[in-house]
Amino acid sequence: MVSAEISGDLTVSSRYDDESVRRFRELGYWRDGSAAALLDHWADTTPDRPYVSDGVADLTYGDTRDRAYRLGARLLELGVRPGDRVVVQLPNWSEFIVSYLALGRIGAVMVPIMMVYRDAEVEHVLANSDAVAAITTGTFRSFDHAAMFRGLQSSSPSLRHLVIARADPAPGETSFDEASGAGAAIPGADVLGPYPDPDLPHVIVYTSGTESTAKGCVHTWNTLDFSGRGLATDVFAMTDRDVMFMPSPVAHATGLVVGVLVPLTVGAPTHLLDVWEPTEALRRIERYGCTTSASATPFVRMALDAARSSSSDISSMRFWLCAGAPIPPALGAEFSTAFSGGLLMPLYGCSEIMAGTSCHLEDPPEKRSTSDGSPALAGVEITLMGPDGEDAAPGEEGEICYWGPGAILGYWREPERTAATIDSRGRHHTGDLGRADADGFVRVTGRLKDIIIRGGTNISAGEVEGHLSAHPSVAGVAVVAYPDERMGERACAVVVPADGATPTLEELTGFLRTERRISPQKLPEKLVLVDQMPMTATGKVQKFRLRELAAGA
Repeated sequence: MVSAEISGDLTVSSRYDDESVRRFRELGYWRDGSAAALLDHWADTTPDRPYVSDGVADLTYGDTRDRAYRLGARLLELGVRPGDRVVVQLPNWSEFIVSYLALGRIGAVMVPIMMVYRDAEVEHVLANSDAVAAITTGTFRSFDHAAMFRGLQSSSPSLRHLVIARADPAPGETSFDEASGAGAAIPGADVLGPYPDPDLPHVIVYTSGTESTAKGCVHTWNTLDFSGRGLATDVFAMTDRDVMFMPSPVAHATGLVVGVLVPLTVGAPTHLLDVWEPTEALRRIERYGCTTSASATPFVRMALDAARSSSSDISSMRFWLCAGAPIPPALGAEFSTAFSGGLLMPLYGCSEIMAGTSCHLEDPPEKRSTSDGSPALAGVEITLMGPDGEDAAPGEEGEICYWGPGAILGYWREPERTAATIDSRGRHHTGDLGRADADGFVRVTGRLKDIIIRGGTNISAGEVEGHLSAHPSVAGVAVVAYPDERMGERACAVVVPADGATPTLEELTGFLRTERRISPQKLPEKLVLVDQMPMTATGKVQKFRLRELAAGA
């Protein structure tokens, strides 16, 4: 069991009142299952049906269970216990899904980390989560992840074990293949124990949001399964004849829920793409007969550009869920032509709530381009809070607030942040702004949060500013978004140089990459030098003016 003291008093009873919990269970929003029980169902009834492929490995449901349960048993031998946090930093490989299901079987809490995260971000996650083990790989895209974790062990006393996939482990480390591979007996409940409690922490997803340090979003099996099951049935209308295509990182909220849980819900296959390259993506869609997908909007734009010169048959794709930016009418029409009548549908959500709003198959076509949808799933209530604290009327802008069975219990070991985000009505405040029409369809209009959304991924401006301010050539700095056709937004650093200094973009990004060791995706892609920052009368930087400056530079 995970004690309230360890989890920061994050329990179902501290998050929801008794009536809400009763209602969630009565209406079937929470079903008290587990990821392992779902895997067992499909492995027992359809053991030879494909589940996960990645261009290298092809695993059936039976294969996946065998490997996951062997890995789970090995982790127990290493001393991992129910409630322990285990970091998983892996690409879109079958090993990620095997790791997730292994941890879900033994009741350990998976902490997925994006592959682009480097020492600074990973060290914070390790310290905040007190992870006892990490499952990772060696060199991927010219960066040695195993070496990074080895270097961080000295500053992370709880991190006792490293499990290495698709690379050679060092002495004292564990080989993923040997731990999960064929040859050993498949352990049963006598070794693995009972299924874990579905109301205890199951996954902690770290997200930057507005603050300079990432916060851990604590999901139980019930909160996560609610979104995965609801998206599978209510949005994708998915069956076991579908094949999910997942180019979004499965260590990210979208990839985890849509790429892993949605197919698992209906016993369908999922195909993972580890490195985004649009022409290769189209080849994979043809090769594996993919029918559904989800990604940030820029992925769709690049896929459509590649389709003009590609000979791949992509007519199997019927449905692509699109997040992170509005869908222009022309983009939806172009998608339908390229994918032989396939539908491009909008989704709005975040790591804290997963699925907030979405359009559905029965919605009028014009809603797909004029809104980000209505509440995505039955049981979800979306309200907009105006500046006066009251609910905003239709057409008026307000902060988007979520109430429903899919919200996190809170932030791991962050009671102040949890209290600041969840109000007295039990609503989760997203920090995003929107307007709702008379039919309840919401259009996201902006955000209260100071972030840049690059290709659907949030970048905390405050975090990057904090790192840049440590550079000797920087006297003042602000990081803002500027529009980009492909990525939606990119980051621009607006810098007041120190006396006598003339910093360059290459100098600053090199400092961030090698000295501060932050994720490459957070590096500013434009630099503007100014004599002084535009300020309000109360001394706040006028970032709207800086965004205008960055857009025109």
